[in-house]
Amino acid sequence: MNLLETTLSSQVVYKGKILTLKKDQVRLPNGGTGTREVVVHNGAVCIAPIDKEGNVILVRQYRYALSQELLELPAGKIDPGEDFHAAAVRELEEETGCTAGELRYLGTFFPSVGYLTEVIHLFVATGLTQKEQRLDPDEFLKVVKLPLAQAVKQVLAGEIPDGKTQALLLRADALFQAGELHLQ
Repeated sequence: MNLLETTLSSQVVYKGKILTLKKDQVRLPNGGTGTREVVVHNGAVCIAPIDKEGNVILVRQYRYALSQELLELPAGKIDPGEDFHAAAVRELEEETGCTAGELRYLGTFFPSVGYLTEVIHLFVATGLTQKEQRLDPDEFLKVVKLPLAQAVKQVLAGEIPDGKTQALLLRADALFQAGELHLQ
């Protein structure tokens, strides 16, 4: 059976600064019709900066939508027309004040495939040089350093609930354990 759904019509319900909400009518694989609500997002990057001592640099910030502070890896949206690699370099420096000697691409993460088009590009940053943090005017966060092994334990214990952070920390740790990630 072909599982493809074909768009019959699409209506923009809301267009904002970082997302657009569409309501689409689709043809289903069985010939029927259905409605799909889709949040369109330009994409984002997430970076696991790991220093030569094996510490990962995370950020603690308040997340308004969840009404709580979360511990996350540095991340941010890709600006329209911006290359995702350039966005990773920019976000790493803005949020942590670090630049990387090596920025290794690890692929993508889809945060919510049922209604969201966002693709998050994952990176590990090594060979870190500390410079100055350059936060956006509406961005408030605290930099936190943890040994990579401790951060992974916190993920497995449910203490770091952010999905992109979980996925990237576990990937980075697996590469490190396999000897495929070398700290500089």
